[in-house]
Amino acid sequence: MTLAALGPAPTILITAADPAATADPELTRRKNELYGEAIRRAGGEPLLLDARADEKERAAAFRAMDGLVLSGGADLDPALYRRAPEGASTVEPERDALEQAAWDEAAAARLPVLGLCRGFQAINVFSGGTLIQHVEGHRGPGWGEGPALMHRLRVDAGSRLARVLRPTNPTGLVLQVNSYHHQAVGRAELARGLVASAWSAGPDGELVEGFESEDPGRFLVGVQCHPERTESTPPEFERLFRVFVDAARGPTTRRTGAGAGEGSAGRRLRDEVA
Repeated sequence: MTLAALGPAPTILITAADPAATADPELTRRKNELYGEAIRRAGGEPLLLDARADEKERAAAFRAMDGLVLSGGADLDPALYRRAPEGASTVEPERDALEQAAWDEAAAARLPVLGLCRGFQAINVFSGGTLIQHVEGHRGPGWGEGPALMHRLRVDAGSRLARVLRPTNPTGLVLQVNSYHHQAVGRAELARGLVASAWSAGPDGELVEGFESEDPGRFLVGVQCHPERTESTPPEFERLFRVFVDAARGPTTRRTGAGAGEGSAGRRLRDEVA
């Protein structure tokens, strides 16, 4: 079956870093584009939104979205989880506010959500969890500055993540994934309502590097790695994007008409925030 046969492409809202607020805007734009490319490969229509968007643009984007990707970036403000800074470095309160609003809208509508790296951490914080503000050994060279730091990821058998990544043999799944983070989620930091699904070694014990909702009826998955960076990602992660986009097809997509053509409601709303 082709992607076209699956019906209209769902609109996937991607919260992204504001290139103008970074030291290398062109590199930031390229990083942002990788998320959009991953969604397109999976059959979705990406809609990138950053903290420069005004209230009208944000409202239009929230109305258009059929699914939400919380992407990578700077540290979350520890104030979000009622902690003093103890290792958190660069924070972006404006982006935190944008992503909290997008999360609230997606949660209220029970839309599929995928969190990647910072987005993984954001889901945990928005769900009531906390973060380890610094761990050693998990942040290598920045993207484009050298080979990615890699480490083993052990995926729990029986988890949704295991079934997504390798449906024919989801047991004993261990993969090598990239590692670009210095903050983390441990067992004690995991929010209620989230179930750990993947683990990696940390200096003080295992770290949670994949989780999903305990509600099997909702697609809510987070991974600590960057699967959009295909040069350092196992091919199994392409299925994660495909399954996520497929989960975004359904009543919301049919209601908005997303991807149904130049005259569709989804296209009009995307034009409002272009």
